[in-house]
Amino acid sequence: MLYLAHPGAGDRCQARCPEDGNLSPHPLAAVAANPVPPMTGDMSHTHSDALLRAVIASLEDDKAEDIVQIDLRGKSEMADFMVICAGRSTRQVAAIAEKLADRLKQDHGVPTKTEGKDTGDWVLIDAGDVIVHVFRPEVREFYQLEKMWLPGTAALAPAAGASAA
Repeated sequence: MLYLAHPGAGDRCQARCPEDGNLSPHPLAAVAANPVPPMTGDMSHTHSDALLRAVIASLEDDKAEDIVQIDLRGKSEMADFMVICAGRSTRQVAAIAEKLADRLKQDHGVPTKTEGKDTGDWVLIDAGDVIVHVFRPEVREFYQLEKMWLPGTAALAPAAGASAA
C-alpha cells in the first residue's frame, strides 16, 4: 500500500476510517502524481484539497451546473469541504452522483455513502472530507444550502459579466 507524506514531513499520512473511526493509510495515493501546490498554514488539509480537486473534476466532466465549493474548515467538524451543484433532470442528477461515487472508489480508493439517488431530486454523496450535494435546480432553490454556509450575500452574486435583472 502506498502512503502519502505531507511535503517536508517524514510521517506517513493517515486518515480516519469512516466505518470504524480508526486511523488507516490514506486512500488518495493515486493523487500523488498530481500534487497539491504548497500551502501556507496547516498541511494536514493536503489530502482533502486533493479529494476536492477530484470531486470538482468529476462534476465538470459530467456537465454539472453551478458548482459551488464551500470551505468548512474551522466551521464544522463534519467535513473540510462541501460542494453543491445541479443537474438539469432527475436522470442527470442520479448519473452525476453515481459516476462521482464510482470514480472516487475506482480512481482514488475513497469509499462513499450515497443518499437520495433513487428519486434523483437531491443526492448526497459523503466522501469523508468532502460532502457533495447534487440537486435539480428547483430543489436547490427551495433548500438554499449555500445561504446557510456562505458568509453574506456577495458570494451569491451573479458571475462577472452577467446582467442583473
